[in-house]
Amino acid sequence: MRGTPVSDWARAAIETLDATREAEGTTPLRRFPLPGDDSVGLFVKDESARPTGSLKHGLARGLLVDALHRGLIDEGTPLVEATSGNLAVAEAHFARLLGLPFTAVVPRRTGRAKLARIEERGGRWHPVDPPLAVYDRARRLAADTGGHYLDHLEHLGGAVDRDGPENLAAEILRDLDRIGGPAPAWIVAGVGTGATSRAIGRHLRRTGSPTRTAVVDSENSAYFPGWATGCDDYATGMPSKVEGIGRPRIEAPFDGSVVDLVIPVPDATSVAATRHLRAVTGWVAGPSSGACLVGAFHLVSRMRERGESGAVVMVLGDSGLPYADTYYDDGWVAARGWDLAAPAAALERFADTGRWGEPPSA
Repeated sequence: MRGTPVSDWARAAIETLDATREAEGTTPLRRFPLPGDDSVGLFVKDESARPTGSLKHGLARGLLVDALHRGLIDEGTPLVEATSGNLAVAEAHFARLLGLPFTAVVPRRTGRAKLARIEERGGRWHPVDPPLAVYDRARRLAADTGGHYLDHLEHLGGAVDRDGPENLAAEILRDLDRIGGPAPAWIVAGVGTGATSRAIGRHLRRTGSPTRTAVVDSENSAYFPGWATGCDDYATGMPSKVEGIGRPRIEAPFDGSVVDLVIPVPDATSVAATRHLRAVTGWVAGPSSGACLVGAFHLVSRMRERGESGAVVMVLGDSGLPYADTYYDDGWVAARGWDLAAPAAALERFADTGRWGEPPSA
């Protein structure tokens, strides 16, 4: 849908947002220490270094730029979104930069720490119950205020497609080229909305890159069974317990045709791997990054078994600081029934041997 013609204010707003991309530069690409020889390297693309602390920073900017190009946002337009996570924080950041009011419609049970992060970026929040009512309420709130409902689940796909060559995959390939490395054999990312894997996979296919795209998925999520069976509208109806990945249904931005492998990771293993990442490197990341680390270990192990050489790059999606009292808290983890002993032992074995269980067929 297209709105009104693009105004001078909107053109200036697009230039402002584009300028932030130039000013931010690239995020760090760090080498993860692996046991054994260096025939296969593991690199971590640290998206927590974005100004709002997550890879959703670029996606939020893309959503706003796309809506501005389509004439859906103009001077003074209230912005509304239905999410309480990293995307809402980033959208609030860019809305404040443009002088626009921003409201996140959130489930009533959303924790105070999450709400504070939205407030710190100049946003407001509007609680509703039940949780699935956030989408209808956000749509109505935008209509009632003469605002624009950003609707990331509907529009992120088009926004990342508009982003063209300036996306995460292109940045990763340039990073490795700068350090004299080959194109990676795999890029591993989490799958939540599906927008990140879409951007990575479509760029790699469009440019003819030999690099393949792997995504990691959580328990109860629809992506792995849907991708494995070729069912684009697969749904489980059960929420993910690992923040940042997994959905009860396959969301519109996800493009399974550009994903080469989906790796299901048990929730307790994701949490244990998040802690393992901190213990080995000192990098404090969110739980989706633990799942990505496990997926990367699968692929490194399989490449070594096959006598292949090259690199695997995993995306570190966000900082672990907002999760200090959840995924990093032993009491909180135990209350969810997660026993981290067995996955922690498996991670220690990998640290000693470089071999990870029985990886899925790649």
